[in-house]
Amino acid sequence: MNKGIHIWFSTHVVKECFRTEAGSGPMPHTNEDPTAQQAGVILDPPPPLPPPPQIHLLPPTVAKCKFFKKVAENSDPSTGGCEELKKMIKNRQSRFNGELKWLLYNQYVPSLIQEGPQCGLVALWMAGKLLNLAHEAPLQTIVEAAVSRGYTAQGEMFSAANMAVLAKEVFGCRSELLTGGMDGENKGKILQQLTSGLPVLIPYDEDFNHEPCQREGHRAHWAVISGVLFGVRCGSFSPDPDIPGLCYPSSDSPSLEDLNIQEIYLVAKQGKSLRYQLWEYDCISRSNGQLIHLDPKRSNDGNVYIVPSGGVKAGLCGQIVLFQPKDV
Repeated sequence: MNKGIHIWFSTHVVKECFRTEAGSGPMPHTNEDPTAQQAGVILDPPPPLPPPPQIHLLPPTVAKCKFFKKVAENSDPSTGGCEELKKMIKNRQSRFNGELKWLLYNQYVPSLIQEGPQCGLVALWMAGKLLNLAHEAPLQTIVEAAVSRGYTAQGEMFSAANMAVLAKEVFGCRSELLTGGMDGENKGKILQQLTSGLPVLIPYDEDFNHEPCQREGHRAHWAVISGVLFGVRCGSFSPDPDIPGLCYPSSDSPSLEDLNIQEIYLVAKQGKSLRYQLWEYDCISRSNGQLIHLDPKRSNDGNVYIVPSGGVKAGLCGQIVLFQPKDV
């Protein structure tokens, strides 16, 4: 037998025999300090850790909304302004037809970040800023009016007709509900409204980047349209000093009916972003005309929503709301 193995075996047997005779049984495995074991010292177990602090987290959607609202409150005043709109147009110039003049009509509208499903009421608040009201209507006033009249439970607005009535009540303005989509006769009304500096509210399906998409109403959202960008062949306009091809209407510009319009983009804002967006007219028209179903996730999220008789299709599909001051 190997001498090293013999010494280890003898020592181990002696230790085990000694512990067995003392009534202690085989040597247990332990996590105690081996130095303390050799000295015959028994250490007390460490005290239990204190309970973790109670952290009350906001639901992710609410936390995100509050974050963006705080960003809005502390943002540069030029954010979402006309200079930013010009920069956006400049950055997208490569997408525009260089053979056209780009005629911009737009009225500045302030940004407001929604909390929860308030997109329609926030869009209505922004639209009110373009009506030159004698008395401002705060968002909370608009929300309380919508709730008290049974138009909404969570801030949602699934009825364009209710939106038109609500605007009359809180703004004291005139409103017109268009049905049947954004083309045909309605297209002329919408463009006339925007070239007159007045707002348009449009429900649509919102994509991940807030642009129009087609989800059959599952992503129903509201936007305020504050202006329009026309691609035209010719005409007498005031050129922008900084952006070649961009121009503005002048006193001797042709009327809307006489413009040789080739392309149309709408200038939009909505309650999930501070910034303007440019949307192709046909793109948002298609989105507006296919709002037919409530998102199944909303149907099963445990919250109450006010949906009109006939559902989303009856309340939003192909509908647009125009506003004018009473004295117009």
